[in-house]
Amino acid sequence: MNSSAPIARSEASDEPLIKRLMRATEIDPRMTGMVAALALIWFGFHVYTDLQSGEGQFLTPRNLWSLTVQTSSIAVMAAGMALLIVMRQIDLSVGATVALCSTVIGVAQVYVLPQFLGLDHPAIWILAVALALAIGCAIGALHGALVAYFGLPAFIVTLGGAAFWRGAAWLATTGKTIAPLDERFSRIGGDPPYGSIGALWSWALGGLACLAIVAGVALNRRRRARSRLQQRPAWAEVAIAVLGCGVALGATAIVNAYPLPERAAERWAEANHVPIPEDGLFVSTGYAIPALIALAAGVIMTFVAKRTRFGRYVYAIGGNPEAARLAGVDTKRVTVAAFALMGLLVGVSSCIDSARLDSASSQTGMLDALYVIAAAVIGGTSLYGGVGTVLGAIVGALLIRVIDNGLVLSHVDANWFKFAIGSLLILAVVANAWLRRTSRRIKVEV
Repeated sequence: MNSSAPIARSEASDEPLIKRLMRATEIDPRMTGMVAALALIWFGFHVYTDLQSGEGQFLTPRNLWSLTVQTSSIAVMAAGMALLIVMRQIDLSVGATVALCSTVIGVAQVYVLPQFLGLDHPAIWILAVALALAIGCAIGALHGALVAYFGLPAFIVTLGGAAFWRGAAWLATTGKTIAPLDERFSRIGGDPPYGSIGALWSWALGGLACLAIVAGVALNRRRRARSRLQQRPAWAEVAIAVLGCGVALGATAIVNAYPLPERAAERWAEANHVPIPEDGLFVSTGYAIPALIALAAGVIMTFVAKRTRFGRYVYAIGGNPEAARLAGVDTKRVTVAAFALMGLLVGVSSCIDSARLDSASSQTGMLDALYVIAAAVIGGTSLYGGVGTVLGAIVGALLIRVIDNGLVLSHVDANWFKFAIGSLLILAVVANAWLRRTSRRIKVEV
């Protein structure tokens, strides 16, 4: 026993430093690669725009703040799509469902609810949001029931649903765009000055995030000790906590460095009886409400995936549906619940999109299905099922929006964005297939 210890230490010392760090901190290598690629793309676009105009336009507080708002809608839906694909299912109707929920929001706010509650009633937007969420959830549950209880392929069900719900959205508005919507509702889309939470609350949120990260690391260490599992080195725990807090506080500093637009700052000053200095008023924007909604969706869906029985069932069904059924899992019920959850998240995204555009249209979300599926797959979700994370899907959504935003700032033709997303999607599928074959080969050899 003692003679083998020096050999183990010698082998560990010969291990590359990066590999030792990854093993000690237990960070997913694929996630690390995605984040590294994301950072490289950020700096690449910043340098390119600097060479074009003499001033880098990508890594600025204004652009990064706008990027969080643009990503939020796709990120919310990608969190649900990741679980669906993990379970070997898919939903091609998300864009059409967004359009239908959006038109329901517009019709309810402009034509229906004011007749019963009165014009500009404060409950109008709340009821419209609740209606959109209910419709999205019902559509998802309907798709899930057709897949689970009638044995229809999800591809066909949701593809037909995409055409049906898009047509229903057009009938609801007869092809017209409904605008403007309730002023309170527009805050969900990040409309300044009240579509964000300001500097004070942003710093408070950043501080709470740091406390949550430290508490999570401590609780995880205690849980491992109680279960007699191998502990991570103390330095690795500290490194994870420091890195997480650094990201939270750094993101807070960036959003607080972006000031409200001049007119929005003047409206804020007037509402709060703040005098405007001669040299102008600097009011920090802080975190945008849609970004916070996406963050909350990511946290909740991660908890659902990792800490609930439903989440374990989803991964079990994705890994081996027949084995899960024989183990007593009600696969039909879980399937319906997963589709209903996806529909609920689509309803949330429809609220974000409608509020951000301050309008409702049957043309909303035309390419959302492509973006959401691509985000999940690029984020490491395997189309073969059983593998994937909510965090990876959200990072994939961010990557898609980064490429879109960077190409716009670089004055590149919009068609190149479609080319880039298509290429990334194909590369992600090829990478997933290669990893699957490699893991099988390793298991056979072992």
